[in-house]
Amino acid sequence: MESFIILVFFIGYIAIALERVTKLDKLIPALLMMSICWATIALGLDSFSNWFDPQSGTLSDIRNFTLEAKKNLLEVTLLHHIGKTAEILIFLIGAMAIVEMIDHFDGFGAIKKMIKTKKKRSLLWIICSFAFVLSAIIDNLTATIVLISILRKVIPNKDDRMWFAGLIIIAANAGGAWTPIGDVTTTMLWMAGKVTSGKLMTLLFLPSLISVLVPLIIASNFKIFNGSIEEIETVEKQNKYSALMLFLGLFLIVFVPIFKTITHLPPYIGMLLALSVFSIIAEIITNRNFTLTQLEGENQVLGPTMKALTKIEMPSILFFLGILMTVAAMETLGIIFTFGGQVSAAIPEYVFVTLLGISSSIIDNVPLVAASIGMFRDATDATVWHFIAYAAGTGGSILIIGSAAGVVAMGMEKISFFWYFKKISLLALIGYLAGVGVFMAIS
Repeated sequence: MESFIILVFFIGYIAIALERVTKLDKLIPALLMMSICWATIALGLDSFSNWFDPQSGTLSDIRNFTLEAKKNLLEVTLLHHIGKTAEILIFLIGAMAIVEMIDHFDGFGAIKKMIKTKKKRSLLWIICSFAFVLSAIIDNLTATIVLISILRKVIPNKDDRMWFAGLIIIAANAGGAWTPIGDVTTTMLWMAGKVTSGKLMTLLFLPSLISVLVPLIIASNFKIFNGSIEEIETVEKQNKYSALMLFLGLFLIVFVPIFKTITHLPPYIGMLLALSVFSIIAEIITNRNFTLTQLEGENQVLGPTMKALTKIEMPSILFFLGILMTVAAMETLGIIFTFGGQVSAAIPEYVFVTLLGISSSIIDNVPLVAASIGMFRDATDATVWHFIAYAAGTGGSILIIGSAAGVVAMGMEKISFFWYFKKISLLALIGYLAGVGVFMAIS
């Protein structure tokens, strides 16, 4: 039975990796393999000998358990995993809603006003600085979308924009790695209790920064970044609340880790508090008197909160659900725990994690990190957890398909896989390894 579950996982994994070839959205194989894995456990319950208790972190022999006791154990374990997964998904939904409401008020348009230079080299440093900081707050995917949208209003030449977009991917992924809210994998480690926000930011800020600075310093000497850009004359309608809603939204998201530290409540509670406060202010500004919808004749007019909720990427949410629960199924049978022990005995942890980061440029980093959480039993804030956060977050920049930021840039600017591989991948790899060296030196 265990072999069948591993086979299902690998087939599903291949289907996810070949999403662009099969044209099958990755949420479908993720949900399918989750369902098959848990159904297999339920149907073959009496044949399993090992059971991993996620609360105590121990592997138990259940061969002498009665079938009824095994059924109760399955129910308790399933509820535990779905609860932990739901915490992550609710957190992401809240964060996505706040970002969508900021966009509703054209909050990100305020960033464009801050860009005054016309020199390409200066613009490169400014835009990548924004990517590094912004992705640490609103996640690397959203930061990439925002900044490439701004680039389109600033740089008319598509070839120039592709180079800028390539460096934005590196900066956004690095920025997302050093905060608990900047990347979904870092959020997973934080919410699983593997890292604390203070220690994470202290240890990873410098390696993440170095992983951007090194490629930027090298790229600044490229001929493509010499000279100035042509000015695009546009007349845009400005929202008078854009700057207010941008800084308020960012402040509320940043407040979430502070709220957790003060109250010791799960992060999703803080995110829902931030969402509710932001929604109240958004509704007051739009004069909706705290109502989320309003009927005008036969047409329903949505307020900013409801509009934001309708724009949330539910396919991504369901994909995370499928992946996290599939990995939980393998963890339950002790498969991941056993594999982790074998890996630790065969190669040093730092070598494994470095390779994990490089692998994340090919394979989605969400299941990689989810599996890593089940492999190691180190205490909170152990070096391995922070190393995993750095590696999974920044390693995806090596190939354009290795991160959500890369994939969205690929779609927005029609960047080909091979163009990125020839022009940007080596820069990203050098930056990644430089960050690894800095991390190992300071940790």
